[in-house]
Amino acid sequence: MTENSHEPISTTNLDRYGSAELPWSRARDLLVSDTPTADLTFFVATVRPGGRPHSAGVGAVWVDDALYFTGGPGTRRSRNLAANPACSVSVRLRGLDLVLEGEAHRVTDPSTLERVAAVYRVGGWPAAVEGDALTAPYSAPSAGPPPWHLYRLTPHTAVGVAGAEPHGATRWDFPR
Repeated sequence: MTENSHEPISTTNLDRYGSAELPWSRARDLLVSDTPTADLTFFVATVRPGGRPHSAGVGAVWVDDALYFTGGPGTRRSRNLAANPACSVSVRLRGLDLVLEGEAHRVTDPSTLERVAAVYRVGGWPAAVEGDALTAPYSAPSAGPPPWHLYRLTPHTAVGVAGAEPHGATRWDFPR
């Protein structure tokens, strides 16, 4: 998110069974507590140049109120994001399915790269900053070879569907 968009500007209750709208804090708190240490797979969906969708599983971390993920420069997701930053990221958190829609842009700021690499290391992935990207002795096969670009998602909307009490379904809209 941008520096001033930590909270949604509007909330819409999507639940059809009488449940109250879910607070954004529920999703945010789960992202804070469960990344990077929980065994979570995030799925990044991007748009190919011809308009067809592409989706790939990635390791992502929530750092300083923003979602970050990686991709090698030659991967389909990185090539798609270079041409069109529109994407969605989905994940099943504890008791909450979450989809974030927005734009992902490459991060090259050394201090942000180091901060995110440190969080990845807490989760067990030995990421290090090399130039304007991350590197490590290994990564997921879908990441391509190192170095890996770091992306920050700026969400425009998010939808959460709770599979645990309190149940509900909510859409959050964020400033653009």
